[in-house]
Parts: sequence; C-alpha cells; structure tokens
Amino acid sequence: MSSANPIRYISDTALWVAVYRAQESERADAVFRDPYARRLAGDRGTQIAASMPFAQRHSWSYTARTWLVDQIIEREVQQGTDMVINLAAGLDSRPYRMQLPALLRWVEVDLPDMLNYKQEVLAAEHPVCAVERVPLDLRDTAARRALFHRLGGEAKRVLMVSEGLIVYFEADGAAELARDLSAPSSFRRWVTDLTSPALLKMLHKAIGGPLLDAGSPLKFAPQEGPQFFARYGWKVVETRSLLQTAAKLKRLSFGMRLLSLLPDPAGRKPDKPWGGVCLLENSGPAPTG
Repeated sequence: MSSANPIRYISDTALWVAVYRAQESERADAVFRDPYARRLAGDRGTQIAASMPFAQRHSWSYTARTWLVDQIIEREVQQGTDMVINLAAGLDSRPYRMQLPALLRWVEVDLPDMLNYKQEVLAAEHPVCAVERVPLDLRDTAARRALFHRLGGEAKRVLMVSEGLIVYFEADGAAELARDLSAPSSFRRWVTDLTSPALLKMLHKAIGGPLLDAGSPLKFAPQEGPQFFARYGWKVVETRSLLQTAAKLKRLSFGMRLLSLLPDPAGRKPDKPWGGVCLLENSGPAPTG
C-alpha cells in the first residue's frame, strides 16, 4: 500500500473510521464502547489512519458523530421505532454493542464485499436484536426503491441512518435518495450527517486527494444546509454541531475549544465551516419530476 494512495476503494473508508471508534473505546473515559472496532479495522485500517494525520487530529469529529447518532437511535427506539435501516452500514456494530430491544429489526444495506467481511469478523458474536444484511449498491435506483417498498410494508415506524454516506453523492443523487426515502409512510425519521460548502472545501485540501484517487471524491455540501431536504419530503427536526458536541464531550484541543464558543451556524451559512448531524422527519412523499 503506497502512503501516497492509502485508500484504494470507497469501502476502505469504513476500515479507517473504525480505527477512531476503537481509539475512543480504549479510553478510560470513553463516551461509547465498541469492543469490535479494532478487529473490524484490522491492520489495513490502522495503516490508512496512520497515513491521514489531518483526520487523526480531528478524530473528535468521528467520536462526536458516533455519539450523536447513538443518542438519536436510543431516543427513537424508546419512542416506538421498530426498524432501523442503516444505509451504507460499513463496519458499524451498533446492533451488537448497544442496548436495544430484542424485537427491534436492524437492516444493514451495503456492498456485498463489505457485508461479507463484517459477517466473517463477527461470525462468533451475537447481535442483541434481529439483524438482516442486504447486499445492494445504493446507486442501483430500481433495486433501492424495491427494497424500500418491501421494508416499508414490514414495519410501522422506521428510522433510517446514513452516516458517512451522503457526502459522496452529487446533489441530484442526494435529492433522489431523499425522495425515495420519503415514499414509504412508515419511514418516519432519518438521521444523517451533513457538511457545509466551506468545510467541504477544507476537507478537499486536507484529505480529498486519497479519496479522489480511489474514485470516491467528497461532493455533497448543500448551500441551504439541512433545508435542502425540505423540498424532497423531509422536515428538519434537529441539527447538532460536531464541534460543539465534541466540546461537550471534552474531546477538543484548546484552540478548537475556543472555536466551539462561536455561535453555531447550524449548517445554514455556506461560508462557515460546519459539520453536524441532522434529524429529519417525513412530511409526506415528495413530488417527482
């Protein structure tokens, strides 16, 4: 593996990010514990992380993102969610590590090789709830819509999770995905991370090269922030800044702590670097065309 090109495929990013979950889990004051992250990351994940010093310095953002999504999942399940659909699930181990009801259905959607790898690593482990793995390329629109239609008829209240996914979409692709997710009436809420245009520009300079070389450049950072999704059937319920969350969790350096004291633009100011987690609510199927 060349240090100049540490990421060969988009799936490699899952190995890389698992390292940061492992590092957080190994802290005495960990805000979450993922006992599987180190195994899932493997040697290759460790090598990729070592070659990305900028990302390591900002590993607080991955800790904050994981913690926020955990909190939203716990809350939504307590409020009656009976199915979680994890889009581009990668090496997420939440159905193994979180306290979830046994009757909850957890559906993981990702590329076949990724799901096979995770199944192999976790073969001896037992999830706390029912897990279904669906091998699917989310760019296959017809297959995606068929899956959403099937799952929409099998649950009453569904939470969709897209963590580390949507930033790789073109704006038109993100719009189409949002519209497809709004179609089933049981798909009630959607949690996703989001990046502002100013932050995307910074990320392009810092880590964009390896991702571009792997054929998976960072793309999606809407000018209107979370309101981008409104026209596609989604109402913004909540936005949470990764920076301010990391400050709350005491994961920032002194300089970054000072930045966290500035007002939160909540993703609404395209010229301000901002990354966060958004919770959206289905307001009804969006018009097509």
